[in-house]
Amino acid sequence: MDTTALRSAYDRLLDAAAIPDLGDAHDGGWNADQILAHVLSVDASIAAVALGIVAGSRPAFDNRISLDTWNLDRIITEHSGRANLIDHVRNQATILCDIADQLNEEATSVAVPTLLLSNDALVLDQPIPLASLIAGLAENHVPVHTQQLLDLRVAVPGHA
Repeated sequence: MDTTALRSAYDRLLDAAAIPDLGDAHDGGWNADQILAHVLSVDASIAAVALGIVAGSRPAFDNRISLDTWNLDRIITEHSGRANLIDHVRNQATILCDIADQLNEEATSVAVPTLLLSNDALVLDQPIPLASLIAGLAENHVPVHTQQLLDLRVAVPGHA
């Protein structure tokens, strides 16, 4: 599986996460650490699904744990600051991409029962190929969270 687009998406996300003085979301949404913890949780879960398929099992993907505020707070607490959290996201993204790079067509075509929620709304509840689950990270998931991080930039008075 080609992970070029996914690796580029993570590079943009990590650049955005490293912007100093990211503020809070104006709409009461997640802060930068919560976004990073969410991405880390999703990446680890999808890596586990991919490895499960390679091992011969037929795992499911359910993103609810990566939306749970208790779990996000747990992940944040396990890291000593934003830089450490960014490093962990970078490492987890590399692991996921390295796994995906090794997947053959048979593995990527396995249908994964998938449950996706966003903002308490059902987005998807059906099996999708593993390749689509991973490609969705590059096409939608990571860019959306990159934009969320960019939206947290604190406006500097006198600058446009």
